[in-house]
Amino acid sequence: MLQRDGELKLNDRQRKMVDEAEKSCGKLAGVINELSDISKLDAGLVKLARQRLDLFALVGEVAELVQEARDRDVRLEVRGDASGAVISGDATRLRQAFDAIFRAIVREKPGPATVIAERRLEARDGVTSAVVVVADESSVQLAYERAAGPFNEKRGGLGLALPLARRVIEGHGGRLWSPEPTDVVPEDGETRDPLARGSAIVSVPVTE
Repeated sequence: MLQRDGELKLNDRQRKMVDEAEKSCGKLAGVINELSDISKLDAGLVKLARQRLDLFALVGEVAELVQEARDRDVRLEVRGDASGAVISGDATRLRQAFDAIFRAIVREKPGPATVIAERRLEARDGVTSAVVVVADESSVQLAYERAAGPFNEKRGGLGLALPLARRVIEGHGGRLWSPEPTDVVPEDGETRDPLARGSAIVSVPVTE
């Protein structure tokens, strides 16, 4: 109201305060929407869209848009199979999920660094899965081979995007994890193991 009232004269300091208040309200509204989405997903009240898509192609498209760490010379590169992971899924929500995961990893890397999102197909127990390993360039295989541990969703600056991402991936029959930490993890989940903290692995069953 203060911003739109043309008759109300605000000085620069007041205008700045009103603008900052609007930004804070927008962030709060975003968190409320995310809480609502999580609650609905947990309660089974949200049905994920089902359309034919190639998960590997989607991952490549999302990675191209993750630019926020390039000012620190932290680059995200996509490697491995460019296609061949056809699933029936919700493209919009999967894009949001991978965007959150990629940003969670690259934003904490001290530059310069190269983060790899490697796409590979894995056949196990008669099930073929699309696997995306996100890790430092020199640690991709090590992250993949280490035992699975919890993925830390409590990262600052991302709101509830990571808890939402995990639920969306699980809603597609998949999993999200990090390498098992080698140190003792406190209750807040903040491990000091750089491989565990700086890596993420996603696995989603291929349907075709």
